[in-house]
Amino acid sequence: MATPTPAAAHETTTGASTEAHAEGGLPQFQIAPWGGQIVYLIFLFLVLYALIAKVFAPRMRRVFDDRSDTIGKAILEARSVQEEAQSQAAAAHAEIAEARASSRRTANEAKARITADVARRQAEQEDVLAARVAEAETRIGQMRDRAMGQVETVADDTTRAIVEKLTGKAASAAELSVAKGAA
Repeated sequence: MATPTPAAAHETTTGASTEAHAEGGLPQFQIAPWGGQIVYLIFLFLVLYALIAKVFAPRMRRVFDDRSDTIGKAILEARSVQEEAQSQAAAAHAEIAEARASSRRTANEAKARITADVARRQAEQEDVLAARVAEAETRIGQMRDRAMGQVETVADDTTRAIVEKLTGKAASAAELSVAKGAA
């Protein structure tokens, strides 16, 4: 067998392409291989449809369902936590109100006790002061009575001294009693 020369090989390849162009134009528009391609396309479509329907879609559905359940549970938990926080806040407000009322009561009771204690001490001090004033008045009365009792003696001594100065001689007790009676 003879090997084709390059010129002959060139004619063979160009001849085949010329025949293809002459038969119908572009190879993708040739109808003869379409039957196999359609079968192959349907086969691939069915395989991909089966994979998507049986494998990928259920997995995605599970992911979406899990996600939906997780979000739903989180929302329910958040609502329950919020309700619990609101109830705790209401309880705290009630405790604060009770503590305020209790502190007001305690303050009022302490104020009343202090006022009563001050009034009692003041009454005791007034009683002590009244007793001292009464005692002082009694002493003053006694001192006044003593002083009044000595007034006669002082008056007699003064009269005697005056008479002695004026007359130059001492006055007798009878003369002093006459002078007292005249006054």
